Amino acid sequence: MNELIEDLEVQVSRIQPAERYLLLCGGVPCQSLQCRQVKEAVEKELHEHGLEKKGRILETGCIGNCKLGPSLIVYPEGVVYRRLKPENAREIIAEHVLRGRLLKHLLHKDDVSSEIQHRREDMPFYQKQQRLVLRNCGVIPPDINSYLSNRGYAALAKALSTMTPEQVIAEVTSSGLRGRGGGGFPTGRKWQAARKATASRKYVICNGDEGDPGAFMDRSIMEGDPHGVLEGLILAGYAVGATRGYIYVRAEYPLAVRRLEAAIREARKAHFLGENILEKGFSFDVEIRVGAGAFVCGEETALITSVEGTRGDPNPRPPFPAQKGVWGYPTVINNVETLVNIPLIILNGSEWFAQIGTAGSKGTKVFALAGKVRHTGLVEVPMGTTLREIIFEIGGGIPDNKQFKAAQTGGPSGSCLTADHLDMPLDYDSLKSVGGMIGSGGLIIMDEDTCMVDVARYFSNFNRQESCGKCTTCRIGSKRMLELLEKITSGQGEEKDLERLESLALLMKNASLCGLGRSAPNPVLSTLRHFREEYLAHIKDKRCPAGVCPELSRHFIQEEKCRACGLCARLCPAEAIIQEEGRYRIDPEKCVDCKLCAQECPFEAIRGGRKGKEAVRA
Repeated sequence: MNELIEDLEVQVSRIQPAERYLLLCGGVPCQSLQCRQVKEAVEKELHEHGLEKKGRILETGCIGNCKLGPSLIVYPEGVVYRRLKPENAREIIAEHVLRGRLLKHLLHKDDVSSEIQHRREDMPFYQKQQRLVLRNCGVIPPDINSYLSNRGYAALAKALSTMTPEQVIAEVTSSGLRGRGGGGFPTGRKWQAARKATASRKYVICNGDEGDPGAFMDRSIMEGDPHGVLEGLILAGYAVGATRGYIYVRAEYPLAVRRLEAAIREARKAHFLGENILEKGFSFDVEIRVGAGAFVCGEETALITSVEGTRGDPNPRPPFPAQKGVWGYPTVINNVETLVNIPLIILNGSEWFAQIGTAGSKGTKVFALAGKVRHTGLVEVPMGTTLREIIFEIGGGIPDNKQFKAAQTGGPSGSCLTADHLDMPLDYDSLKSVGGMIGSGGLIIMDEDTCMVDVARYFSNFNRQESCGKCTTCRIGSKRMLELLEKITSGQGEEKDLERLESLALLMKNASLCGLGRSAPNPVLSTLRHFREEYLAHIKDKRCPAGVCPELSRHFIQEEKCRACGLCARLCPAEAIIQEEGRYRIDPEKCVDCKLCAQECPFEAIRGGRKGKEAVRA
């Protein structure tokens, strides 16, 4: 390893300062970790050494591995420095840029192998990824010149010069691209329906209203590759015959809004937007609509009413937006990730795209990997990659040698996957077969310390708060479902409450007006299906196995781990641990919650405690 570092330092020392530029991750997670202060400090050091005209520090979008942020990549050698502070700027310029010496203490050290990894392509987090949608994020600054240098707007030029709108639609259809917003509807079919619709006006909308807890895929793409979003939207407009497009972004994404606004100005100036684009007779322009953050506006019909300037209420379908959308005109709505795939398909061909993924799910999928996993951040993999590969090979596994328990896919409308699903391919059809869904791409990992009943309660509360209230089934159903879950987690539950939950969930799925109400029961139904014994522990035993629910968080001994050594009984100052038939149990009436037994148990067989909730959620 030392030899590799020495060899690299020799290479670095041969590069002149003028040949280098520094790329700093400017995604929102890194902005919360002083990335702007780091940038200012580096700029100051460049100025003090007279390098401001020869060397530049540029801000890019999310690099991907959020656990390493703020990250800085020094080119042309591609050395990555991680977890930077403003005070690191002086040594980066003085040692690396001027003297060609690597700062080993700022390089990434692998959690498993302890190897030092100085480039992104050397890190396990990136090695199994196929970054197509994220091709520009963390690689180039979000300006038009950088985008053009990376084949930007080449697909638009190709389409306007050599393809008819029908040929563009045929190419997208043949690629097998399905909508990445959650439903997985074939993109080409949606475009074809709008193309065939007869109307004096048509619209296309980019849905950037990303509201799933833990999801930030679309946000990062809009921040890191705004021109990629624009090019995909313009191509969609050309294909369906629209002359105007909207990008719908929630107000909570101010950086995305600023970078999209800048990209629109640059595109207009370069004649990629406006009248007679590239002198090919096609006119198209884009406007940003900022939403108020209502989760329901991610649903197509609710988004349409919000774009029109009224309250974001869903409406029955049919008619579908491709037939009757914004102001009654045919409208195509695609999410951010879907649109960023379009330039790739047009440039490389549908056959190339269709070779990636599975038979029914083509291309790649971006996941926001979060929760109890060593490496969190944006992960882009071919459709069909298994959950095991994402968690353990890309994410580095579960921290602290804990056991994997579940993964929530599809956000608050999704379902929980268990250890039995670790080797199942993640694609639309496979997940549907087990009652799950990909959704927009949120992927929350949970370990043995997670209470699945509390997870269901959390998502039910989210869905209740976000219900628009238009239909009784969702408005009242979500409230009653939350009440039942709160009853169970507080220790007041009855076995018949499980039947009530299931019947209520099925009623909501069958009778709710829009996708939010129909999918809101999914977390409850999936946890009931896979973790019913955990519900019963809350109801019958009046305990929370994970020690999360405060009213039920008392210490208990896990029989499967206990070796009956008797150490806990000997140490207990309250004599609350009793031996019965060769096994030990804790008398909750005598337990004083001192936690001595849990701390000293050599087999980690004792769980729970009054502070379990705070510890787990932290």
